[in-house]
Amino acid sequence: MSSFFNWWSARYTTEVRYPKESTLIVTKEQHSNTTSVFLRDFVERRCPSLYSEFRPVWWLPNGHMQTLYCVLGDFSARDKVVYKRTLLRLLDGGTLGLDFTPADDSHLPPDTPIIVVLHGLTGGSYESYVRAILSPGCVPVHQGGLGYRAVVVNFRGCAGVPVTSPQLYSAGHTDDLRQALFYISHRYPEAPLLGLSFSLGANVMTRYVAEEGERSRLKSACVLGCPWNLAANSSKLLTTYIGRHVYSKGMGRNLVNLLKRHVSTFASDHEVAKAAAVTMALTKPTIDMFDEHFTRIGGGSSPPWPFASANDYYEYSSSHNVLNKIKIPLLAINAADDPVVQDVPVDVEGNGWAIMALTPCGGHLGWFESDEVWGEIRRWIKRPVFEWLRATGEDFVRSPPRWRPLHEEGGFIKEVGIDRLGCKELEGSDIIMGTEGEAGLLAGL
Repeated sequence: MSSFFNWWSARYTTEVRYPKESTLIVTKEQHSNTTSVFLRDFVERRCPSLYSEFRPVWWLPNGHMQTLYCVLGDFSARDKVVYKRTLLRLLDGGTLGLDFTPADDSHLPPDTPIIVVLHGLTGGSYESYVRAILSPGCVPVHQGGLGYRAVVVNFRGCAGVPVTSPQLYSAGHTDDLRQALFYISHRYPEAPLLGLSFSLGANVMTRYVAEEGERSRLKSACVLGCPWNLAANSSKLLTTYIGRHVYSKGMGRNLVNLLKRHVSTFASDHEVAKAAAVTMALTKPTIDMFDEHFTRIGGGSSPPWPFASANDYYEYSSSHNVLNKIKIPLLAINAADDPVVQDVPVDVEGNGWAIMALTPCGGHLGWFESDEVWGEIRRWIKRPVFEWLRATGEDFVRSPPRWRPLHEEGGFIKEVGIDRLGCKELEGSDIIMGTEGEAGLLAGL
């Protein structure tokens, strides 16, 4: 009988993978003392929820149900967040929307940690999976929250952000995050920046911290539902009927609808406009078809864009092959029954900074379990993410980072030695109600 209960319990236990040699880090202890511990020991002690059972609510028993509820469920009445939007004009003419919460942060100290969020494929700050973390996370400590600031970096064209240059975004284009971090670091120079990202945004954030290494402006990163090997996961989606006709075509339709909203901003003789015209003429495109006709051309700046094919874009943009370059604490959580991301790295390439966690269920960005209130549900993922953010934001002591200094030139905030990137704040700001999504786009992906 005991073996049966052990098997039953193991069905709901998260598999946490560490490298053989974990990195030695410095942490704060009681009375402001510091000590050195291995990252593995630090996480085991400070993030106990990561090792707790996740039991999906009974009526969402598998990855398909969890994922579809994330897309089709009504979350408008819960986890409400009010944002204050700042628009950034980039040096290439593009525009980003930075949604800050709390909207009035004048009561917070300048060194309050900031959660820097990247959303999923065609999402934004309104996504339920974003609000599930930020709504309680930005509540004062005495009310049970973390008491942090947060900012969601909305990609070009997403969540009402205008497209003002012949380019959108993609899984491999990291410069927009890089420039947003210029601005956030300039505005809050004393605040530690904690990365939190979802799906496509998780891939962007993973690539950013790998590219920057010790120069990363993020102190830590938590990446959820990362697609890792883009070619493998795109291919596996097409092998089943529901993968091709529900998920891949659903994401392809979202991307085409997003493109239709902004295509008029492209000069008609530009190569990106030509690619957009061809893409919008496709009949029920899958996501790989969209990438073949548009993303490889208009998903980033040159170099390295444009790519010869979607496969070339996938090879460049995947994040599973850059894990060994990460030099800050990174926690990655995926679900084993995620129907969108089926290929997940089995190790961290020996990098002692990275931790990989695989829940047995949860779907794509779902992780819905029964709440303590009868008939209600909640997201299990909130608990380990909260513990990670608090541990790395308050207790982890980072060695002095090797950031390039910031300076202003012609009104643009730039890093010394990188002339091609820069951003400046546009005048005016808007109050954004976080539950208001975009018509015509499926949420939750």
